[in-house]
Amino acid sequence: MPLGPVIDHAPYVPRARDVLDLPPQPNQSVLDEPAGRVGGWMCVCVSTRGGGRGNHVAQASFQVDAFGEQFILDVELNHDLLSSKYMERHISENGKAVIFKGGEHCYYQGIVRDIPESFVALSTCHGLHGMFFDGNHTYMIEPGGKDLVSVSTSAKPGLGHPFTHAHALTYTLTHTYKKHRLSVGQTNNYAKSVVNMADMIFKEQLNTRIVLVAMETWAADNRFNIDDDPMVTLREFMKYRRDFIKEKCDSVHLFSGNRFHSSWGGASYMGGVCSLTKGGGVNEYGKTDEMAITLAQSLGQNIGIFSDKKRILNGECKCDDRWSGCIMDDVGFYLPKRFSNCNVEEYHTFLNSGGGACLFNKPIKLVDPPECGNGLVEPGEECDCGSPAECEREGEKCCQKCTLTQGSKCSDGLCCNNCQFMGVVCREAVNDCDIPENCTGNSSQCPPNVHKMDGYSCEKEQGRCFNGRCKTKDRQCKYLWGEKATAADKFCYEKLNIEGTEKGNCGKDKDTWVQCNKQDVHCGYLLCSNISPAPRLGELQGGLTSFSVAQHSASLDCSGGHVMIDGDSDLGYVEDGTACGTERVCFNHKCLPLQEFNFSTCPGTTEKTICSGHGICSNELKCVCHLGWTGDDCNSTSPLSYLVVGPTASRFWFDIRI
Repeated sequence: MPLGPVIDHAPYVPRARDVLDLPPQPNQSVLDEPAGRVGGWMCVCVSTRGGGRGNHVAQASFQVDAFGEQFILDVELNHDLLSSKYMERHISENGKAVIFKGGEHCYYQGIVRDIPESFVALSTCHGLHGMFFDGNHTYMIEPGGKDLVSVSTSAKPGLGHPFTHAHALTYTLTHTYKKHRLSVGQTNNYAKSVVNMADMIFKEQLNTRIVLVAMETWAADNRFNIDDDPMVTLREFMKYRRDFIKEKCDSVHLFSGNRFHSSWGGASYMGGVCSLTKGGGVNEYGKTDEMAITLAQSLGQNIGIFSDKKRILNGECKCDDRWSGCIMDDVGFYLPKRFSNCNVEEYHTFLNSGGGACLFNKPIKLVDPPECGNGLVEPGEECDCGSPAECEREGEKCCQKCTLTQGSKCSDGLCCNNCQFMGVVCREAVNDCDIPENCTGNSSQCPPNVHKMDGYSCEKEQGRCFNGRCKTKDRQCKYLWGEKATAADKFCYEKLNIEGTEKGNCGKDKDTWVQCNKQDVHCGYLLCSNISPAPRLGELQGGLTSFSVAQHSASLDCSGGHVMIDGDSDLGYVEDGTACGTERVCFNHKCLPLQEFNFSTCPGTTEKTICSGHGICSNELKCVCHLGWTGDDCNSTSPLSYLVVGPTASRFWFDIRI
């Protein structure tokens, strides 16, 4: 049964901490349910109060009476939603760019009162709309007319309320803006509502926040070709990002009104976050609640979480919520709201292997106007430990009324202890290619996360660092075929990849397998031993290739498979950056000397030393000095000493541009 249309009227502005009662209007009746169904939707009255653009209180409570129950939603503005540099750009009919700074912020998160496992995500921009979960049911709230909202719910199996699993995904362009007859303001508010809901899911389950950096809408023709094939559109979108999107962000997503020929209505690159060419996705336009889930799916793939379907078939992983299903599944019913435990493990594995390095860097939040007590240090404040209750728990010794107490230098942060700056290792290295971050001694915040420059050796000289990850054939075999898989003997590569067949090659030229040159055999087809019958992710194209090679009276297992992911990417080949010999790495199926990559570009670097021999060259081409050394080239001594502290809980920050 369809919900009523969104009505464009004055923004809903609740009074701070007012409880807003929403009883059914006398002339409105609860709609009868279809036979065999319990739940559905109903209309309830909403009082509206005037307010100017952006005039939304920091905290509020809403009382909703629906389905014979009473819910009090305690919410506060999601100050993490928009970065301090957030901007909205609209490309007009004549191609002129109109830029707005800041944008309206009316997006709230919270809980249902007295239900700790609940969550709420609401917007008050043009009427009250959003979603909340009470531990059993998910409820949707949408404006249903003047001073009305529609409340719908999904229930568990015992209550008999089946819905189909929704698929739709992310970015704002002319299809969405014109096809659905939305104003620029409505389009932008719609997109922010979607991100606010997705952020709630990521915050609660992955300890990761989604922060909007910029938004762009198009009034005229599309800026690039929008194809019915989502992978074609995604590739074009990534070219557009490279050439025209200058804002720095972790991932870029497109909300399109186009209907893609895809089972899930979009596409995104697996593990592509932080990459200029792979960090993004394209998604179909849909209702905000549906798009929040599919945006979560799309971003989930970006951070290395792949569909549970393969692991379920392999008996490795099951979703605990059989009714709603889990977010990365293709099964279940309406609005899945959880990542499975295996999804969380996959995310941690991705981070611990060096993926997602940019997620450790916290963006500056947008709060306008500044307000003491919101937990954010804003202009005119020395500190902010939050509400009185939060300050009482932690911080009031160092901070009172947003002013540092006498003798205090800081009140929070990984580099603050007993109100004083500390010299500590505030973020330890997660692998051989990472660099530990040290406190500076004059700030309470941990420095930005960086990793080693490409080309450093790792894993006892068995691999090479590439984009913060240690690339070895053994790691790739385990990732693709399971923990029992290992890289095949080098004789397999030397024997098969030089032949130019399906069982060994250096790629394909149209319909012909390409023979590897002798020096490139370790950069071609990925050959493993003890592989599983099916890959852990992606789709197997053709059958497994299995070949036994006799060597010194022993039989060597040389197996592999062409595993397609992201449309046309074949995981069945050795990855770029993998070591292929002494001081050599793979790139485009070629084994090239390190010198060709011009890796040594940090200050104080010669043919024999890097950073004067007292530091590590980072991916930002800056020296990170060893203990006791300082300076741009690490050639000066430093009296600062460091203490390793830990473990410390980390929160990750996802800069997204839509």
